[in-house]
Amino acid sequence: MSNYLCAEDRIKNFEEFHRSLPMEKQREQASRCMSCGVPFCQSGMMISGMASGCPLHNLVPETNELVARGNLEQAYVRLSKTHSFPEFTSRVCPALCEAACTQGCVSEAVSTKANEATIIDYAFEHGLVQEVIPSVRTGKKVAIIGSGPAGLAAAQLLNKRGHSVTVFERNDRVGGLLRYGIPNMKLDKRTIDRRVALMEAAGVSFQTNVNVGVDLSAKELLKEYDRVILCCGASNPRDINAPGRDAKGIYFAVDFLKEVSKKLMDTDYDSKAVMEASDYSFKNLKGKHVIVIGGGDTGNDCVGTSVRLGAASVTQIEMMPKAPEVRTKSNPWPEWPKVLKTDYGQEEAILTYGQDPRVFETTVTEFLKDKSGKLKGVKTVKLARRLDKETGRMTFEHVEGSEKELKADMVLIAAGFLGSENYVTDAFKVAVNPRTNVATEEGAYKTSVENVFTAGDMHRGQSLVVWAIAEGRAVAKEVDESLMGYTNLN
Repeated sequence: MSNYLCAEDRIKNFEEFHRSLPMEKQREQASRCMSCGVPFCQSGMMISGMASGCPLHNLVPETNELVARGNLEQAYVRLSKTHSFPEFTSRVCPALCEAACTQGCVSEAVSTKANEATIIDYAFEHGLVQEVIPSVRTGKKVAIIGSGPAGLAAAQLLNKRGHSVTVFERNDRVGGLLRYGIPNMKLDKRTIDRRVALMEAAGVSFQTNVNVGVDLSAKELLKEYDRVILCCGASNPRDINAPGRDAKGIYFAVDFLKEVSKKLMDTDYDSKAVMEASDYSFKNLKGKHVIVIGGGDTGNDCVGTSVRLGAASVTQIEMMPKAPEVRTKSNPWPEWPKVLKTDYGQEEAILTYGQDPRVFETTVTEFLKDKSGKLKGVKTVKLARRLDKETGRMTFEHVEGSEKELKADMVLIAAGFLGSENYVTDAFKVAVNPRTNVATEEGAYKTSVENVFTAGDMHRGQSLVVWAIAEGRAVAKEVDESLMGYTNLN
């Protein structure tokens, strides 16, 4: 259950659009949780290759019971036992807990995500959120490369344990893709600043504008620190290598989103200044036709951002077929529901342009450019899925006669990420798997190099914020045990 500001109002600025449910409604929702006998919501297990329930194993029924009683202070205490940053997931998580909610099998799921947002917002408003300042330091030093959710979660626990933690970030601000990969309307960046300030006050050191592997060598870090944790993310974007790729006006989605977010922060969150600015690398979007290639969260974020910047039209091209409106028999509860989701950006495009921006089962075969090399359009073709009898895998084939040309002044490639960036893995000489994720033993976080560990998207591949936090907490325990011989982190 979501409670967003209406699309007509939210497209007017870059302010966060999440709104709390009325407390009476939340208590009613939370009380529904008490009718459940088996809480799949907190299982965090894999079913048919998909996550079912919360990977953090949040104590959802216990927390909801406290919400039902109106005791938000104790609800925060309970939630913080398993969760590092509820203020992040309550805004950007797709709510794996709700997808596995037992109530959702027969009715609507309990509003656990909205309840989580209320709990953490109440805790901040009433001064309940404090980072632990250790009374004794162990004398051990840990370097964490990357300040996304995995790096922050690892830093939080290791500092709490008493180790001296330094987090290195190559960008100008802390947060990784939380900061620069998620638009402000989904996650206000001041929410990150608030948490970082608490962590700094508790003793965590943050060094920004330091690109490890370029500005600082792996050898230097391994000499100065007892352990190093690589949390650099899966930041190598997948490209579209079609003819005309060199046309002017084609950008990777993450670069586009970063530029807009940075403009917003540099102007002290002045939405009007961001919308009217013309000094972007793409100048501005007013009156321009935008094509977004990719159907995931990042593609949706590009749609919503383009709407706010005044694009004349936005088209989102997806390779996959349109998902069914309701679960099929082959996708039973509590599996993740593979159903059609119309997200906030698509809702806003429908309001602005009068139609759903998504074009399914389609791919770009060529980028068209004018005589000056500037993008002017794209060629597309419909796709048909076919089963390869030899490999047993589904493949895509072009549908003859389905070619089209679409006008485009700008293309945003949101086709996902291929894995970690080579310059970091090469610098530390860590082994990688065929998908270029840093290799470890199953269920472990130690790399092939002594004293070097990894977590988050760099370890598991492109994933969710909640998984990154879970991995950050897990690697902290493994690093702590390697330093002390045991761990009391939980």
